[in-house]
Amino acid sequence: MYDLLIKHFNRYVSLTPEEQDLCIDFFQYRKLRKHQYLLQEGDVSRHETYILKGCIRVYEVDEKGQEHILQFGVEDWWVGDLLSYWTGTPSTLNIDCVEDCEVLQITQEKNEELCMAIPKLERHFRKLIQAAYVASQRRIHSSISKTALERYQEFIAKYPEIDQRVPNHYIASYLGITPQSLSRVRSHKPNSARS
Repeated sequence: MYDLLIKHFNRYVSLTPEEQDLCIDFFQYRKLRKHQYLLQEGDVSRHETYILKGCIRVYEVDEKGQEHILQFGVEDWWVGDLLSYWTGTPSTLNIDCVEDCEVLQITQEKNEELCMAIPKLERHFRKLIQAAYVASQRRIHSSISKTALERYQEFIAKYPEIDQRVPNHYIASYLGITPQSLSRVRSHKPNSARS
């Protein structure tokens, strides 16, 4: 079960067999059911989560009760609330399972210990934070400057085949459009240009 994580680490750094074995001790394996929460708004995020199997969504709920999906996470992705995780402040996010999931989780304390034990993993986690920042900037730019069709095309490129795994209203929420607009975008009708 840890093979996927080790392969993931080895994209950025080369771990020796001894270091690979050591890594395993810092993570907790969990099986989660569909709709089970990893984090609820108001709680402090205690873990970063690496997805072995399944699909997870990260979202906010506005004052009207409307959900706004910020991210999906699938196999070989990390999910979490970095702001809450690193500052110890209550989260404004909800994170739950769209499917039954298997994950590996690491606490902030264990993350620090892991990077002390294997200093080259500091580079790996730095790369993850950089990638998260870049993805956030791209998402903001896309949401304010691109058409619904362009946002949908980016979504499909980022999450191939996810439309087979999540309900349409989740996709619409991620794109910031209505489910009806999503139907128009998928059929490429001209009136779907901006939603």
